[in-house]
Amino acid sequence: MDKILAVVGLVIVVTVIVRVFFRKETVYEFERGLLFRKGLLNRTLSPGQHWFLRMQSNIQKVDIRLRTISVPSQEVLSSDNVTIKVTLAAQYLVSDPGIAITKVEKFQDAFYMLLQLSLRELVGGLKIDEVIAKRQEIGKSLFEKTEAKVKDLGLTLKVVDVKDIMFPGDLKKIFSQVVKAQKEGQASLEKARGESAALRNLANAAKMLEGNPTLMQLRVLQSVDAGTGNTMVLGLSSDVMPLPLKRQGQSSGATSEHREKTEESQSARRD
Repeated sequence: MDKILAVVGLVIVVTVIVRVFFRKETVYEFERGLLFRKGLLNRTLSPGQHWFLRMQSNIQKVDIRLRTISVPSQEVLSSDNVTIKVTLAAQYLVSDPGIAITKVEKFQDAFYMLLQLSLRELVGGLKIDEVIAKRQEIGKSLFEKTEAKVKDLGLTLKVVDVKDIMFPGDLKKIFSQVVKAQKEGQASLEKARGESAALRNLANAAKMLEGNPTLMQLRVLQSVDAGTGNTMVLGLSSDVMPLPLKRQGQSSGATSEHREKTEESQSARRD
């Protein structure tokens, strides 16, 4: 019995000593732990459970997952002194937790500042027309310009791009007028091209009719067949009166009247 009590007492003493002097810390899969001993960075801990002395050691965990941020809009002055507001979108992750924590006070703020200064420098060398024309290229140029500097912060830049560009109200109106004028010019150009094509086709048709007179007669016959109430004379002398063509759909009364006049003319000749 005494031995059992001694064992239980020893277990209690060991448990108290462990709880007082040691601490267990869990580092998750999406984290990395920085082990500091006596204020100095000892090593980076991989995911799992770790024990360390309370009095001499401390663990600081860092999230290494991909982060997506929106850099707030800021006023940027172009090379032709036009003020615009630019908003950026970026993705990055902590690739070296030791540098991100020990070399920079707040790596997020340093990252924001680096992107903003690089954007000012990049846009400041462009005119407003170039900013609009090269909007898609600004993000690529900004990425190339800041990638190495971001790496010095212990971060890895994945994506950076221009999210939005805002212009002053009067400048928006001017750009709208420019776009409208461009569209009207394109419409006029297309109309002129269509008219030129039509004239070209008419000229080709005239050449064909000049070399083939029969085509003209066939074309006239097609026109007559497509219309109503037409009168046409083909190969007759000038003293012959034109006769109206009999077309489908004419009234039977007009045909009877013509027959009666013909009979009266024949009777007068016999007399």
